[in-house]
Amino acid sequence: MSFTEEETVKTNTKKLEELESTIAKAIKRVRGKKENDLCKYIPMNSGGYMHHFTLRKMKYKKPAELSSLIDEFIIRADRPLVVPPKQRAARGSRKKKDNLAFSKLQLERLLNMARLSGDKEMISLLSPRKSLAHCKRELIQSIRHGIVDHELWNGFVEAVNAQQALIAAGAEAMIER
Repeated sequence: MSFTEEETVKTNTKKLEELESTIAKAIKRVRGKKENDLCKYIPMNSGGYMHHFTLRKMKYKKPAELSSLIDEFIIRADRPLVVPPKQRAARGSRKKKDNLAFSKLQLERLLNMARLSGDKEMISLLSPRKSLAHCKRELIQSIRHGIVDHELWNGFVEAVNAQQALIAAGAEAMIER
């Protein structure tokens, strides 16, 4: 290691030690427990307070700038003020607004209307999905009673196709491993 490199290392460690002492003073001033407690008191240009990742990054990449920010907003301030958080979009604001949520009663009423009009597509769309075993039982029971129900048959076919698709997807996943 050359003399200039040793000097650089010494100055960097000295700056870091000075920053650590500034941080310690600031933590005491705001009655905090850790470095991240300081973030709420340092405003950012983009609005809101400093993110804890930014604080950590500045500590090692721009210690002089961080030290001056802490000094300005926490140590030299008469009373350090908590910066209000940046306004964020409300939770769920990115949800699609086109999806309609129906209650169980409303779905049953729609299904009855579809049955009365004879709309097979709407009936299959609104009908609750049944397990393969349930479809088999209902189909066998209708056959025993001598009743031909195309909806039951279509439900059975859909259940079988869904089960085969799941099996095929599982087999593909096993092959890819």
